[in-house]
Amino acid sequence: MNNLSSFVHLHFDKSAGELGDIEKRVLAKAHERKIISTDINAALKAESSFGERMADAIARVGGSWGFITTFLVFLVVWCAINTVVLATGAFDPYPFIFLNLVLSMIAAIQAPIIMMSQNRQAERDRFEAAKDYEVNLKAELEVLSLHQKIDMQVLTEIAALREDISRLAARLDK
Repeated sequence: MNNLSSFVHLHFDKSAGELGDIEKRVLAKAHERKIISTDINAALKAESSFGERMADAIARVGGSWGFITTFLVFLVVWCAINTVVLATGAFDPYPFIFLNLVLSMIAAIQAPIIMMSQNRQAERDRFEAAKDYEVNLKAELEVLSLHQKIDMQVLTEIAALREDISRLAARLDK
């Protein structure tokens, strides 16, 4: 435990008790030699509810060129039918009050759904940032561990070379 405590203090500039949950989890995974990276899409999909997935789908469709083009065609057709085709018996004459009502209702429903989707995207970004931090921290710890192993190997080889040089120097003296 003392070795871990000195490792933590050396690499994190704080005591083991001051480490956060993420650092503790990364240290445990590094110690167990297990991977820490996960498939973020699968993790988020497993946690999302039906309503959240629906909001994402509606926002994806509502923010596409296909939707904009289709809706523009719908508006042009609506106006053409109510002005040209049904000039005498139009169900929504020129100021298109019913069309305005429909558009207002669509906007009133679509805006909160898009905001829900944006909130989920912000949550996803925070989750990704936390995962990136964990993976980067573990990679740094692994690199530091490799440096330490290489340094120990180099020091061992230098000590062996010094012993060899001392033996050779002693032989030359004789």
